[in-house]
Amino acid sequence: MPVRSQPDRAADRTAILAVLDRMTEAWNRNDAEAYAALFAEDVDYVAFDGTHLAGRAANAASHAKLFETVLKGSRLVMNKADIRFLTGDVAIVHSVGTVMFPWQREPPASRRSIQTLVFQRRTDGWTIAAFHNARIKPVPQPDSLAFRLAARFIRLRAALSARLARRAHLVRW
Repeated sequence: MPVRSQPDRAADRTAILAVLDRMTEAWNRNDAEAYAALFAEDVDYVAFDGTHLAGRAANAASHAKLFETVLKGSRLVMNKADIRFLTGDVAIVHSVGTVMFPWQREPPASRRSIQTLVFQRRTDGWTIAAFHNARIKPVPQPDSLAFRLAARFIRLRAALSARLARRAHLVRW
């Protein structure tokens, strides 16, 4: 079977990276309208805390409140973006970034997040059709002290629950 060559996607990659740059710039200006304008009118937007915003208007309203309060003066730092094209008009992007507060000089590891973005080419260019943000919280490795302590706690808690269930069963009869 002959190997099909992949189309040159350099222009599309550049366009998608430009959208990410504009997203970062809008965030760093705390401009909720400009930020939301980069997303499709019917975007599905899931924040790191699981909040689901349906549509550009909800995205803009939510970020306006955030930029006026807890995220006032915050900066978005994007570290990398991996782009994979599903079709000529749809791409999945995984990016890693951090929201920094005004007093922070370095991105704190505890605020690192990974985003999954679905980009779609529409008549006016590439737009973000879906967005999902999740904190990066690696699970402790099995040989680490944290893992061993958590495993021991879970075993003890399960044993206690079983004992209480047996005792409750005996008391009922």
